Amino acid sequence: MHTVPIALGVVMLLVALALLFDFMNGFHDAANSIATVVSTGVLKPTQAVAFAAFFNVVAIFVFHLQVAATVGKGIVDPGIVDQYVIFGALVGAIAWNIFTWWYGIPSSSSHALIGGLVGATMAKAGTGPLVFAGIFKTVAFIFISPMLGFLLGSLMLVAVSWICRRQSPLRVDNLFRRLQLVSAGLYSLGHGGNDAQKTIGVIWLLLIAAGHVSAADKLPPFWVIWSCYIAIGMGTMLGGWRIVKTMGQRITKLKPVGGFCAEAGGAATLFLASYLGIPVSTTHTITGAIFGVGSVRNASAVRWGLAGHIITAWVFTIPVTAVIAAAFYGLSRLVL
Repeated sequence: MHTVPIALGVVMLLVALALLFDFMNGFHDAANSIATVVSTGVLKPTQAVAFAAFFNVVAIFVFHLQVAATVGKGIVDPGIVDQYVIFGALVGAIAWNIFTWWYGIPSSSSHALIGGLVGATMAKAGTGPLVFAGIFKTVAFIFISPMLGFLLGSLMLVAVSWICRRQSPLRVDNLFRRLQLVSAGLYSLGHGGNDAQKTIGVIWLLLIAAGHVSAADKLPPFWVIWSCYIAIGMGTMLGGWRIVKTMGQRITKLKPVGGFCAEAGGAATLFLASYLGIPVSTTHTITGAIFGVGSVRNASAVRWGLAGHIITAWVFTIPVTAVIAAAFYGLSRLVL
């Protein structure tokens, strides 16, 4: 394995930048797991973010590191990566996160990072070092994860409606207010398990490129794993309230039973993707599940126009962040 000489100080700065991205990922995507419990009134916002952050970190004990391995070794060839590629990728992803957070757009931090890696790598060495199998399955799940969330969320609501058809609305509401804590916890677990691993993968890629660890290692260093899970949990603690409003109120109005079905369907999708080692968007997944639940309840209650804007952001995330990352790769080569 060819490695490039990267000074220890530069490695430390890039690790800090990666952890900043991880923190922003939690901040940006906090809405994914708490929007429904906040909008249905099951938890107050401050309670919800603490609840979600706890399960983000607990995910370290639940999931293997298949997603980290995909990001670290299965998107680009580690042999061509240097400090400029990592810098460009992270800055591109962070810039996109800030832009979409500011405008309240529920976009994907995950795909921003993948786009950043692809763009910075292409700026250095063209398409040769790209691992198309890993990129293909990641891009495919831009569409598969929300569709699966939509399908599972809607099917769960149909099943729950049939099972509870003889119960009074008040009793059903009270029951699912409690059950929503279970579904929100599962979704936060899936969020931490999938999203923290993407930053683990980037730091792992950096350490491989710098020669600090071997590409043959099956696991990254212990400190990398813990620092990434803690960083995403801290980001979730601060939350992203602009996006909470979009996810929990503007797409469709949710009741506890709908919130439970959306979270449970989304969580099942995330658990499957993490098991398969596919870095998916928790944002895409829960958005699809919310649309599925809303369409079963009342298709006209879903703001399909807003859906168009959200899907546009999904489609443009990877190419836009790739361009930004390529630009910062070139700029860093000139300045640093």
